[in-house]
Amino acid sequence: MGSDAMGREGYRTLKDLRLEIEGKEGTFSICFWVYLMNSTTFPAIILHQVHSDISQSAPFLIINENKRVNILPVLFLHEEAPDTGSINSWTEVPHATVDFEFSLEKWVHVGCEVCPNNIRLQINGEIVAKKSLSSLLNKESNSSDLKKITLANVGGNGNNVQGYVHNFEVFHNVSFIKDHHLKDPPLKLSIDESAASEVEEESGGIWGIVGGKASCRRNFSLDVVLSDAFGQPVDKENEQVFASLVYADTGAPVENTSDDEAPLLSSYDGIEFSSRERPSKLLLGRASFKLRISQLSSKCDNRLFLIRFCVPKLGNYPFLQTNTCPIRCISRSRNTRLSTLVWKRSTYALQRLNLSQSSAMDDRSLEHTHSGHEEKTNPLMKRFRVGLDKISVSVNADSTKKQSGVECNSHVENGFPRSLDGRSLNFEEDAYPSESESIGERNSPSNSMGSRRYPISDITIFKYCLAGLTERSLMLKEIATSSSDREISELAHQVSHYSGCSHHGNQILSAKRLIEDGTNLWRAMSANNHHVPWESAVYEIEEQFMKIASCGSRSFSHQDLEILRRIAGCQEYLTQENFEKLWCWLYPVACIISRDWVNPIWNSTSPKWIEGFITKEEAEASLQGPAGFQEPGTFILRFPTSRSWPHPDAGSLIVTYIGKDYKLRHRLLSMDHIYGSDRRIDVKPLQDMLLAEPELSRLGRTMRSYKAHLQH
Repeated sequence: MGSDAMGREGYRTLKDLRLEIEGKEGTFSICFWVYLMNSTTFPAIILHQVHSDISQSAPFLIINENKRVNILPVLFLHEEAPDTGSINSWTEVPHATVDFEFSLEKWVHVGCEVCPNNIRLQINGEIVAKKSLSSLLNKESNSSDLKKITLANVGGNGNNVQGYVHNFEVFHNVSFIKDHHLKDPPLKLSIDESAASEVEEESGGIWGIVGGKASCRRNFSLDVVLSDAFGQPVDKENEQVFASLVYADTGAPVENTSDDEAPLLSSYDGIEFSSRERPSKLLLGRASFKLRISQLSSKCDNRLFLIRFCVPKLGNYPFLQTNTCPIRCISRSRNTRLSTLVWKRSTYALQRLNLSQSSAMDDRSLEHTHSGHEEKTNPLMKRFRVGLDKISVSVNADSTKKQSGVECNSHVENGFPRSLDGRSLNFEEDAYPSESESIGERNSPSNSMGSRRYPISDITIFKYCLAGLTERSLMLKEIATSSSDREISELAHQVSHYSGCSHHGNQILSAKRLIEDGTNLWRAMSANNHHVPWESAVYEIEEQFMKIASCGSRSFSHQDLEILRRIAGCQEYLTQENFEKLWCWLYPVACIISRDWVNPIWNSTSPKWIEGFITKEEAEASLQGPAGFQEPGTFILRFPTSRSWPHPDAGSLIVTYIGKDYKLRHRLLSMDHIYGSDRRIDVKPLQDMLLAEPELSRLGRTMRSYKAHLQH
């Protein structure tokens, strides 16, 4: 091997790559991962072939202007080898091309096999291209010239290629490239936008975050994921992720404030630290941050910021750094602008609602209803929607059924329609910008609303409908402790009516029980202490969960506990703030599991319909796997980790599956359309209704090693 500049974790720059190969009998193969920067222009020569007998190089591996990868014949081995010195000569000679568009700033595995009579090219261990060639080995004058050939990225001739390689290996015979593809994949750091909270998006993809003085700034949460090239989280528990605030235009670090306060603060166990002093540890490939910004854009000449995350111990590589969208840090006084944006989205939802009410919904298939809306969905709003469409069951709704009760076993069931004819699930697109942002006008002609008066004022209802999740949570905590069951029931009824979504009412109905049970559990665990060791707290949380969910035979797995700790945002100790965040996610899940239509599949072990608490990334990785996607129709059931009470979809089930086009899809099971009537003689079990869908054919089992096994 030549003078390779090997970096940490086996990474090196492409320009430093230089390999001397002795091809015995004209046969060798090379395998490597390559990562090209956005500055790369095409066509781009990745590897040149250099020989001691010639002064100029010839291309060996090249990406053309259409971003297709090509492998060329080898000098002194094949009669068809390209001329040296001319970058365009390769287009005139036979070459193997893979119909694969090369992606920038993404790891791609390349495998090249060279034989006397052919060349082969593989991308990501699957896509294969082959070209038959004429050998020169039988000609004695050239038979010894292949003993040593050098492959390198020599640059020059306008070849602007900037990138990195990983795990570059040379074999002196044709090897199984697919095996190399699975071994030691490279890593990449990214931001999970679906887990973001307290972040508003302004026009142009700019994030709006409330910051400034200590009395005004707000916490916001972000999760960073360390994954391999297959998208599977990588567990490096001893590694730490650092966050820093930089200027979006220059990338320079933001200075401390005039009173020497750090520009970016991290919160751990209720205590604030400078983000430079307190990194976050990776746990199962994920690091969670609770941050605050002390700087305001208006105090920095209205400049935008970025939050940059990195893992210094793994190396200073661009793929091990990740940046947020541009951030404008605003003061609390500008909230009126954000409220106006929410109102505009709400009126838009009302228009869409009126449109859907004026036309009958037929039994359309999932393929038909999946429109271009999904591709246009705002990525940031995945924290509200998780990129989901809504699944409902094609049934006749019992619109006269009365909402009642606040007990766990009734807060979801009330108002649910049922299916007497056993028709299959009907998948429909979510027509609203967000389930939690829809509101109708308060001049409904409904007879039931005409002359009734409610103890809870109209302004309270209006404020609730317009508020974000944090504000709704605070309102419900106050209302639940000062209002009667009847008043809460009336509030739920009105919010459901004016928003056009009964999910909002379900979360209101559960408020009192959720708050009471959570308060009692925290008091029992903490014994008036501010911190509780996580290892001891989880046992009492698990006991309460099993009691609510009516699942005495199934306890939390180790992986479930790690997911719960990630949701809580804690490390060794659990604060009341951490517990409340966890409880607002876990309680709705427990209530859904207690339903007689979910409880059997939760307790089922063969097959295991719900593996446990898994993230969106784990579900996608299980369906994709290192060797590519599973067959279309393979699906996994999961609870969305980004939806907590009082989000209208908290506790809901999501179907993650592979569509006919081999794309990953996520659909929300709408709880308002399942098993709502007391008459259930002919209702099919949920698992049968799922398998009756043409888009869903087999259950994909989630393995914590991120491999999916299929069960019909």
